[in-house]
Amino acid sequence: MSESRREKIYVSGITAALVLLSVIAIIPLLSVLSTSVSSKRAVDLNLVTIWPREFTLASWEYIVYRPDLWKAFFLTLGSTLIGTVLALIVTALLAYPLSKTEFRWGPVVMVGVVIAMVFKAPLVPFFLTVRGIGLYNNPLVLIVPHILNPFNLIIMRTFFKQFSKELEEAAFIEGCGYFRMLFQFVLPLSKAVLATLALFYGVVIWNQFQTPLLFLQNPDLFPLQIKIRQFITDDSIIMAGAPSTVHMTYNERTLRAATVIFAIVPVVAVYPFLQKYFVKGAMIGSVKG
Repeated sequence: MSESRREKIYVSGITAALVLLSVIAIIPLLSVLSTSVSSKRAVDLNLVTIWPREFTLASWEYIVYRPDLWKAFFLTLGSTLIGTVLALIVTALLAYPLSKTEFRWGPVVMVGVVIAMVFKAPLVPFFLTVRGIGLYNNPLVLIVPHILNPFNLIIMRTFFKQFSKELEEAAFIEGCGYFRMLFQFVLPLSKAVLATLALFYGVVIWNQFQTPLLFLQNPDLFPLQIKIRQFITDDSIIMAGAPSTVHMTYNERTLRAATVIFAIVPVVAVYPFLQKYFVKGAMIGSVKG
């Protein structure tokens, strides 16, 4: 068998496998989406599969007028945007000096980074530490614990190591300091890795569940994921304010499905704009050490 034919068979096999996995992954999402736009009767009779039955937007009309859901949404959105920006700044400020061979303590710090990546902090000391610095029932707990990730730090450090030393030396000769070098030269040329890590940090902060579950007791501070948990586990909360009539075209199942789709739409909407940077940034930051 010729090399070109063997390569075509290999590529075709990989493509078929990826298409199959994509279909398997998207079926549950289609099922939830179909449930959210199907009628109460169709859902109760288990008629909904991956296509909606008796199409209706009643569940969505009810969801979008829930002020508590929008409050949780904007709290999550704000913490995600602020947390992602702070995380990128902190990661860059630490990754840039670690990428320099003249930084004598770099290898020691990197050992600590690798240890932090491999061994997660035990839950009880983590809880006591976060509570001890005043983040219990504090909305900042949605941001502070996530502003530095060891894996993301290694990716950015590896990316920075590939910058031209001649360019940096020329900038230093012209009187450019390290901070100016980082923010005016290095970061503007690092869009690929910044977009990749922004997606990593943003998804983690948006989807965080354990941290707010541990540290937030005030319902007014619940982010979107905790609010969704309330809707899924407590029928009285999700149906609060719904008219008590047998003629409703939605029920708890359709409302839960609409809420789940409501929560994932922002991430799905942002990803296409970052996709062109995603693979490039991840590969560049991971291939070389």
